[in-house]
This record gives sequence, C-alpha cells and structure tokens, in this order.
Amino acid sequence: MSIHEPSQPGGEGNSGSPGRIGPRLWALFGATFFSMALTIGQITILGKQVFDMTGRPLYLGLLGLAEFVPAFLLAPISGMVADRFERRLVFAWGLGGEAVASLGLFFYVASDPTSVLPIYGLVLVFGSARAFLMAVNRALPVDLAPEGARERMVALSIVGWQAGFIAGPVAFGFAFEVDPALPYLLAAGCAAAGIGLLMVVPSGDVQRASLAAGAGARAVIAHALEGLRYVRRNRIVLGAISLDLFAVFLGGVQLLLPAIAEVRLDVGAVGLGWLASAVGIGAAVVMLALSVRPLQRRIGPSLLGSVALFGVGTIALGLTRSYVVAFVALLVLGGADAVSIFVRGTIVPLATPEEMRGRVLAVEYVFIGGSNELGGFRSGVTAALLGVAGAVVFGGVGTLAVVAAWWMLFPELRRIDRFSEVRPDS
Repeated sequence: MSIHEPSQPGGEGNSGSPGRIGPRLWALFGATFFSMALTIGQITILGKQVFDMTGRPLYLGLLGLAEFVPAFLLAPISGMVADRFERRLVFAWGLGGEAVASLGLFFYVASDPTSVLPIYGLVLVFGSARAFLMAVNRALPVDLAPEGARERMVALSIVGWQAGFIAGPVAFGFAFEVDPALPYLLAAGCAAAGIGLLMVVPSGDVQRASLAAGAGARAVIAHALEGLRYVRRNRIVLGAISLDLFAVFLGGVQLLLPAIAEVRLDVGAVGLGWLASAVGIGAAVVMLALSVRPLQRRIGPSLLGSVALFGVGTIALGLTRSYVVAFVALLVLGGADAVSIFVRGTIVPLATPEEMRGRVLAVEYVFIGGSNELGGFRSGVTAALLGVAGAVVFGGVGTLAVVAAWWMLFPELRRIDRFSEVRPDS
C-alpha cells in the first residue's frame, strides 16, 4: 500500500530527505493536542459538575451514554464525509461544532443551574461534532506521512494526543476552582487554537470517493456497510478493534474518576484534574519512547500484553484508598493503553485501503470511542449496584478475561511480528 507525500503549497511541505517531517506537518500535532485537551478537560469537569449536582454515580454513566449516542447514529455519515472531503477541513469543522457546544455549556453553567438535563443535551451536540472529527483524526497522520516517516507520524500524533490528555484535566481543574463556568470558555479557546493550526497543515493528495457516487440515504447506508463489511472480513482489523472495544467497555473508568476522587480519595477539582492527567502522563512517557524507538518486533503479543497490563492497573485503582497508589495505577494503565493505541493506530490503517480509511475508521470510532462512553455508562450502572470500588475491580477482571479469550480467538493478531507484514485484505 503506497503512502502519498502531502502536497507542498508555498514550498513549505516535506521536500528534502526521505523520512523528514516538514514544519507545516507539526501543526497537525498541535491541533491534536488542543482537540484532546478540550475533550478530556471538559468531560472531566462535566463529570465533577454532574456528580456535585446529583451525588450519584449513575448520572456519570448517563453522561457517557449521551456521548455515545451521536457517535453511533452519525457513524455512517461521518465515514462517508471523511472519504469524500478533505479530512483536514472536516477536522476543523468538527472543532468548530465542539466550540459551539462548549460556549453553550459556559452560558448555562454561568446561570447557576439546578438541572442536569440541559447539560446532557449540550453533550449530545458536542458528541455530534466529535463524531466527524474522530472519523478523520486518526487517518491524517498516515495520509500525510512522508516516505519513511509513517511510524513516527503516528507516534508523534499520539504524543500530541496524550499531551492534551495531561494538560487538559489539570488546566480545567484549576479553571474550575476559579469559576465553575470558566473551563467551558477555555474549551472554546482550545477549539479556536486547533482550527488555526489546521489552516497551516498542508492538504494531502489521497484518493477520495467520488462526490457523484450518490448522496441519498441509500448511498450513506451503503458506504457505511462497506466499512463494516471490510472490518468483518479482515481478521486483523476485526481482532484489533474488537479487543479494544471489549477491554475498554469493561475496564474504562475515566467517567468514574469524579466519584473515585470524592468517595474513595477525598480530593477536590485540582486533585481530580491530576488524577485524570496521570493517564496521559503515563501514556506520553511511553509514546515519547515509541516516537524515538518504535516497536519493531512481536507486534501482536505486545498489543495483547499491553491490554492485560491495563486490566491489572484498573484492579489496583479499584482496591486502593491511597491517592499516591491511585495515581501510580493510572500512570501504569495509561502507559499500557499507549502501547495498545500505537499498535492499533498503525496496523488498522495499514490493513485498510486508502480510499476506505474514513469509513473503516468511522466504524472503529463507534467501536472504540463508543466503548469508552458505553464503558462509562457500564461503570455508572455497576457502581450503583456494587459501589465505586466494586465497579472498577469488576472491570479490570473483565479486561483480563477478554485478553485471554482474544489470544485464542484471533491467532492472526497475536502472530504479527512486524508492521511490514500487515497489508490490506491480509
């Protein structure tokens, strides 16, 4: 599968030695940083706000459900848009939609609200914009990678993503202490900064689906089903996506962090912000190492082993009442998750034809992004039944069970030794 050079408007693209990442491509990593900072920072503070207003972890689970619904419903459209229009601009429009939702949250929270229902409505708007953004975000580093720099582009993109994961919750936690409405204004500012950076990124010359290929409801459904059929047919793609889906559905605890911070650890918004950022710190350290020395061998076993370590970290988080132990557990599971993201983020695009990446990655976003949000809903419901600690430990044990099952069910995945072995329809 060929990797196209990005176009080089103004002579500032990637001309020069093979493997060199030109200065305009670095703006993509900045846009990814701001996108993730606003998403993780805002959802962390939304969780605290909802938990402060209700005092019930079930409402945190409903917050996850509100994030999932638009991703699920819009996946057919977002995948088609990602394959028909310039992905850089789709990313920018997605950030613009997120900014609108964040401004709505700013004005509502500033009005001293008593009901959480409008918050859920604005989260639906935010999730709708994010569905389009995420359909293109993962594909862009591979689309624009210069010859010989594919793995570095993926790794550096994830570094930007994880840096936002670190900075967002901490900055938003401090902003919340100043004024509960301020984090949402900060989120809108992050979106504006991301849009500005995307205007610097060069456009690529990736082959796109024809705009004349039909735009009605049947065409939308047909395009979505093409992506779904490809995922089902390609055992490596199916195994990688479904592993993350079930592991994160069971082991994801991000939306329960406000309840863990208050009920188990007795800390406020700033302590919560550092807890949420610990996942990103662990991941960023690992991704920086991978950006310098990417994984070269035993790719499949590394993927499965990292997900197992994620489960172990989750169990430790559920059992402890120590802030330090909880922080370390989140560092460990964040680092393990980074390995999983790096491997999956490389092999899924490699195993997918260029012209279908948008549709396949939109399906992946429903599975992976949806598993995060549905995992939050699962955590909230389980916490209502088993308590916060019981819900977290249950999820970690479930993650380990998933790894054991996938080791047996997907031998094609665990046998991957090098990325070079992965091809479309492999």
